[in-house]
Parts: sequence; structure tokens; C-alpha cells
Amino acid sequence: MLALAASPAVAQTRVKTEVVRPSSPPAVTQQEPDPPAFTGTVPAAKTAPTPTIAAPEIITDLSRLPAPVASTRERILAAARSGELGRLVAVMQSGQTLPIFSQSTGQDPITYWRTNFPDSDGVEILATLIDILETGFVRVDEGTPEKMYVWPYFARLPLKTLTAAQKVELFKIVTGSDYKDMLAAGAYNFFRVGIGRDGSWRFFVTGN
Repeated sequence: MLALAASPAVAQTRVKTEVVRPSSPPAVTQQEPDPPAFTGTVPAAKTAPTPTIAAPEIITDLSRLPAPVASTRERILAAARSGELGRLVAVMQSGQTLPIFSQSTGQDPITYWRTNFPDSDGVEILATLIDILETGFVRVDEGTPEKMYVWPYFARLPLKTLTAAQKVELFKIVTGSDYKDMLAAGAYNFFRVGIGRDGSWRFFVTGN
């Protein structure tokens, strides 16, 4: 009996294997938050408050005038009450410089007054000067070499703030029509007198 030949062994094929490692999760980056949406408005810039300028003190007590100022005021009043324009001009010329009496140049005081007040031959200006120097006054330019005393006090006050009694004083000098014009202009613009603290007569002139 023949023995069956052994079948050849089945050859084993080696399969190359690969180790698969789990991949690392992607790094998470922290994102900046989105800026707020522009609303179309810009905050208003802060501004410093506007300083309040105090109104000057209205003075009616003549004893508070320095002696040189009081003396010059009395000399002016005495000349004005005389009714003579020449006597007033003599007071004006007694100082080192002639006080300002006009916004223009080229005329002497008497010619200027007579031209502007022809119906009274200029004498009307003397009555105006007396009325002004008999009102209250204010001190201006405190603490400087230009410190002086100014009449009438209306010249340095807002006209809209005047009391009823103060308006009566104002109407001794100007008319109601003048007052309305001054309100429209924003300030008193009639005659005013300025005397320096040394007694020098600085001006007797109209304007702001």
C-alpha cells in the first residue's frame, strides 16, 4: 500500500503591520473679543467751565475816594457849575496830559462841545458832566498802575441787570430812546469820566 506523500506546508506570508497612534487634538487658541460696534457717536470732550466775572462794586460813599481823586472831582464840579467852558478847559490843562474828550482829533474841547451841542453853545455838556459825577462810581483795573475811578457806574454794568431805582438814576443822564439803543448795542455808551488814583483826569468821552 502506497503511502500518500505529505502535502507541502502552506507558506505563511508576513504582513507588515503599522502601529496607529491617536493624533493629538489641535491646540485651542484663545481669540480676542471683537471690539464693540461703532454707534456713530463720539463722546463730547470735556471743557473747563467758563469763569464768572464778578460785577464791580458800586460805590456811593465819597469818603472812600483817595484824596487826589476827590480833589480832582471837586475841581471839575466847580468849573462845570460856573457855566464857563473855559474854566473847565483850564482844569483839563492843569494835568500833565489833556484828558481824552473826543474819539476824533483836530479840535479843541470848546469847539468840539459847541459843534456837538449848538443849541446851548456847548454849555449843555457842563450839566451832563455834573449829573455824571453825582452818580455812584466803580474802581477799575485794581492792582495795576492803571487803577482808576469811573463815573457813572452804569459804564461797567450790564444794562439788563439794572434795578428800577438804578434806571431812575440812568434816566437823569440819558433818555428812554437812548436806553433802548444802548440795550441793542449791549452796553452804556454815553459820556463817562475816568480819574486815576493819582488824581489825573484821564477822560471825559462817549463810547463803550
